[in-house]
Amino acid sequence: MSLDLAEEIRILLPPRLQLHETWSLGYSLEQHGVSLSTLYDRTGTGAATGGGYVLAVRDSAGGIFGAFLNEPPKPTGRYIGTGECFLWKSSQAPLRFRAFPYSGINDYLILADGNYLSVGGGDGKYGLWLNDTFDKGLSQACETFGNELLSEEGEKFEVIGVEVWKVG
Repeated sequence: MSLDLAEEIRILLPPRLQLHETWSLGYSLEQHGVSLSTLYDRTGTGAATGGGYVLAVRDSAGGIFGAFLNEPPKPTGRYIGTGECFLWKSSQAPLRFRAFPYSGINDYLILADGNYLSVGGGDGKYGLWLNDTFDKGLSQACETFGNELLSEEGEKFEVIGVEVWKVG
């Protein structure tokens, strides 16, 4: 994730997190391997109270998009998170950034189990969905965030990279 992109995201973080200069890399597909359970283990350990997590996904078209999560992603099988969560997307050269804040229509924020991680939902659609091997993803317009598709590839996309950054 570039410094410019991190600054765009930082502006939208809850005020208690905006002043944190250092973000720590909790999980990287490139460094830690293809495993959703590893992502859960690495981001859930030592979770700081009141902190947050920036999920960043790179697709095969070069797009970078993701979500801010106010709780660590973990396989609970039920929705977690609060209205502090949001989806975002960016494109490079020059950097264009767009965020999709919580709409208040439903509370389908973060849903995870051993087979997938998703953010946002409603009417059988997911704002962002990743499978457990991080090769396929899905992004659809969802009620939770009122978002547009996050990937330029369309609803279905090929995942090239995944990172989770701890903030706070």
